[in-house]
Amino acid sequence: MTVAEWCVFGAVLLYLLTLAAAKLTAIRRFDNANPRDPAFFQDPVRARALGAHQNGIETFPFFAFAVVLAEFRLGSLRLIDELAVLFLIVRIAYVFTYVGNRPTLRSILWNIGFAINVAIFFLPAIKGYLPA
Repeated sequence: MTVAEWCVFGAVLLYLLTLAAAKLTAIRRFDNANPRDPAFFQDPVRARALGAHQNGIETFPFFAFAVVLAEFRLGSLRLIDELAVLFLIVRIAYVFTYVGNRPTLRSILWNIGFAINVAIFFLPAIKGYLPA
């Protein structure tokens, strides 16, 4: 498996752990029989953790598809790996800024992550223009 493929797996773990951390910090208030209880997410930190979790689910398909497409179309594996690691780092920072209530920085990080995804997606199209 390539580093980028491990980053795809890491992106899944990240969005799962984002919500798991919110549930674990309030373990006495979380009811596993009713895991989507809106009352549980009325706390601002838990609500932001839920938002970060949902955004992770929303961004995952494009990231995973971009990595698979770039590898399938024989883009530069080294560059795909580097961009995938960078994407994962940006997403980790994004989660912290989301939960930490830093909306401007969060939006900047989201846009950086999206730009990285676009770059991965178009790597096969521009591989002839990149240095070997």
